[in-house]
Amino acid sequence: MNKPTYDVVIVGGGIMGCATAYYLAKEDPGIKVAVIERDPTYAMASTPLSLGQVRIQFRLKENIQISQYAQQFFERFSEEMAVGDEKPEINWHRQGLLTLSRDSDQDELEEDLALQKSMGCNIDWLSPKEIQDFCPLHNLEDNEIIGGVFSPKDGTMNPYGVLMGFKKKARYLGTTFIKDEAAELIGVNDRITGVKLSSGTNLLTELVVNCAGAWAAKIAETVGVKIPVVPIARQVFVVDPKIKAEGFLPVIAHTSNGPSCWSPRLWTFSETGGLILIIKRFLDDAMDFNFNWDEKRFIEKIWPELAKFVPAWDTLKLLRGYAGLYEVNTLDENAIIGEWPELKGLYLANGFSGHGFQQGPGVGRYLSELITDQIPTLDLSIFGPERILENKPLGRV
Repeated sequence: MNKPTYDVVIVGGGIMGCATAYYLAKEDPGIKVAVIERDPTYAMASTPLSLGQVRIQFRLKENIQISQYAQQFFERFSEEMAVGDEKPEINWHRQGLLTLSRDSDQDELEEDLALQKSMGCNIDWLSPKEIQDFCPLHNLEDNEIIGGVFSPKDGTMNPYGVLMGFKKKARYLGTTFIKDEAAELIGVNDRITGVKLSSGTNLLTELVVNCAGAWAAKIAETVGVKIPVVPIARQVFVVDPKIKAEGFLPVIAHTSNGPSCWSPRLWTFSETGGLILIIKRFLDDAMDFNFNWDEKRFIEKIWPELAKFVPAWDTLKLLRGYAGLYEVNTLDENAIIGEWPELKGLYLANGFSGHGFQQGPGVGRYLSELITDQIPTLDLSIFGPERILENKPLGRV
């Protein structure tokens, strides 16, 4: 029996895999692309379990550029992903992002603000009075808040709707989706030759894109490639405060204990009906494939901090929780994008460390341009895998 042959095989059907497939099919209608996804229900996939945020508050120029493109792209997403008369609805809600500041991180935030403004971002420094005007429930004085950075065009959307939009359009343009698991990559000498599936089928190809998310390191290691990507569970808690804010609050990043965006900062997201979604990562969170959420974590560790910032929320009801996985690049928390130098034909899109959803459009376009030998619209070579082999982390996120 002949073995199936494809120009490109993408391992992983989340937003990275589907966005890459879409751009490849759009730019080269004759290309044969297969996307391997073991669970089309996406029960444990990071994309639908994310909060669907897009923000320009990054410290690295290229990360800001990716988000600027994402904001433009999602504005026209329904038109771009239309199949016939059907247009996906993603509920793009631009409530803004507010990052609160104490004296300890003011200098850094102001430095970042200057960079973001120089790049044309819609962003400003707010005084405590300006913050209090639209966050009247927050206790700024007792938390030593001296101001904050506000980007009003940032926001959130339905990540599952985005994923299905990409997938449906990629399929319409000729992409093949295969329900199976990529058991191992196949390489001969210094190049990729195929992918072995758990079902026993071997797919022949000279180009594989690893979009396996939190499982990326496992599949890469089957062909001797070691990347510093580990899974870390991110727990989300959904609460119903007794006293609700009027209208939609911005996404709020409360103060952290360190300089990195990956530091343990408390985040709150407004939802319809006055509900609040709450996230906080702790530095001792385990690196494993854990999809459990812990009620005690919220009650004992997070709620006291939340009530300190918003005293009115000392009375609330914990409705539910859930957990999804970050694919954390332990070298520098930035993406690893491009062809692996020691194995021709193996491309990586891994290690996004919690900001992968918003980078899907920019990274998918960039990978398709690399693969089809086009000059990239946006130069993302700073994220190339060479730095992994050279152990040269990027200095900021």
